[in-house]
Amino acid sequence: MQIIRTQNPKAKPADESRLGFGRIFTDHMFVMESDNGVWGEGKIVPYGPLPIDPASTVLHYGQEVFEGLKAYKAADGRTLLFRARDNFARMNDSADRLCLPRIDVDAAYEALCELLRIEEAWIPRKKGTSLYIRPNMFGNDARLGVDSAEHCMFNIICSPSGAYYAHGLAPVKIYVEPKYVRAVRGGMGFAKTGGNYAASLLAGVEAHKTGYDQVLWLDGVERKYIEEVGAMNMFFLFKDELVTPVLQGSILPGITRRSILQLAEDMGIKASERRISMEEVAEGIRSGELIEAFGSGTAAVISPVGEFYWNGEHLQVGDGNIGPVSQKFYDTLTGIQYGEIEDPHGWVTVVR
Repeated sequence: MQIIRTQNPKAKPADESRLGFGRIFTDHMFVMESDNGVWGEGKIVPYGPLPIDPASTVLHYGQEVFEGLKAYKAADGRTLLFRARDNFARMNDSADRLCLPRIDVDAAYEALCELLRIEEAWIPRKKGTSLYIRPNMFGNDARLGVDSAEHCMFNIICSPSGAYYAHGLAPVKIYVEPKYVRAVRGGMGFAKTGGNYAASLLAGVEAHKTGYDQVLWLDGVERKYIEEVGAMNMFFLFKDELVTPVLQGSILPGITRRSILQLAEDMGIKASERRISMEEVAEGIRSGELIEAFGSGTAAVISPVGEFYWNGEHLQVGDGNIGPVSQKFYDTLTGIQYGEIEDPHGWVTVVR
């Protein structure tokens, strides 16, 4: 692999408590290009603009997929990754849907590890911080016409980051979207592609204007069954069951989601993947049967929900604070990610 180091390193953040999320980028990035489905040799180069023609496929037709994962600095100085190969495997599933060439998972993992070794000083040490990693792939043909691209680009960039939400683990307020639809079965809802997030922007803007943090999407056919929040899968804890919406092709198969289902089994919590309506959630809140709700995702890890707004009704979950089970999932998952507690499933790999 060719490595070209920057001659102009940037100043690293002095205060790791003020990193924010996705605003600062490291000195280097990994890039690799393909022609007719064959990837060339990758290289690590100084972070900077990518060569994109004004007629590039990605700009006009949205042929693009991405991933999100994190590197963590353990107390003993090791650099750790959490389920990184799963991210690259999921990227290939997204690439298939967008007619982009698959990548070799092991080669992508090794390229990432080499990039992290070069950028090790950028990995923040403060508890709760991490180096957010964004792999991205897109079609880059310089031509117009709706067709899959012959020339594609794959890159990995890194960003030292703090909490995804500025208020950390404080419960979020969720607006249940009654009008817009994000995805339907048979579409691209399961793929991690920019178009899915573009489809969520207007509803998110309107929700923020009314004081809500995120939008909860319902199914695009009956408008009654819960799908996901824009950046998170959803979980609902009833007194006798933990429920998350079943994967039917319209929501992202979250890696954190999968991890929580395994942790629930470890903890002896009955967990179900099934269709769940907003009416069932509302009735559970009213009756006291639903005791906790939270979202899960790489960026936020666990995000407890304190309130839903649906059909003009403010539905407070429990006492509006983070519940003990949500807290336990967060503590266990982050404990594994930072190398503080045992990893019985082999999810964590050591970069250095």
